[in-house]
Amino acid sequence: MENIRALIIDDEELARELIKNYLKNQPGIQVIGECENGFEGARSIAELKPDLVFLDIQMPKLNGFEMLELTDDPPEIIFITAHNEFAIRAFEMNAVDYLLKPYSQDRLLAAVEKVREKIRTGGRNDQKISQLVQQPLTEKLERIVVKTGTKIKVIPVDKIVYLEAQDDYIMVYTDDSKHLKQGTMKFYEDHLDESKFIRVHRSYIVRIDQVVQLEPYAKDNYILKLKNGNSLKVSRNGLKNLKEKFNF
Repeated sequence: MENIRALIIDDEELARELIKNYLKNQPGIQVIGECENGFEGARSIAELKPDLVFLDIQMPKLNGFEMLELTDDPPEIIFITAHNEFAIRAFEMNAVDYLLKPYSQDRLLAAVEKVREKIRTGGRNDQKISQLVQQPLTEKLERIVVKTGTKIKVIPVDKIVYLEAQDDYIMVYTDDSKHLKQGTMKFYEDHLDESKFIRVHRSYIVRIDQVVQLEPYAKDNYILKLKNGNSLKVSRNGLKNLKEKFNF
């Protein structure tokens, strides 16, 4: 039986101890580390390269989904959480399993067997895990997490000036920096607060309070001026959105 190397990431010590106790003396699985927050978790996954992570979702500083966004090669994931509102999404996206606290030892071991079978058959699905981690914890995003080298930065949405599409990535601009992050404009258009952000072009989403003025540019074209001095193109749909927002 191939040994599964597991990492536990949960901000509650009792929750981590319960998992270790349930796995104690179980053949074929070894707990190689534990972390109490998402920052430690992201670093430990990169360093230890576990086969499996037992992952809580709602943690301080960095939640489980945000942590996964920072993981280049995610291992198999079993979500263990006290909150059930993301269970349907998890199963739809084919996460290995989703355990709702409190759970029994038999339930945990059954989840581990799913992982064992998935590893044995090579049935991993990184694309669906990637889709899963793009689901926000709340209806509207409150922050965006980015990674630069080994550093992790949490950007509150009220610090964002605008977003720019760059192929399969999004460039996030703030007053003093910019950060490249994998994602789609559609995702951010859907999950940023529409009272604070507006899509002005297929390539741009702007924070409304950063808009200074709208200027005509050539025939039927417009340029949006921002407080930081930047100028962005405005599409026909973007112009329509601006007219509706500003009532002009």
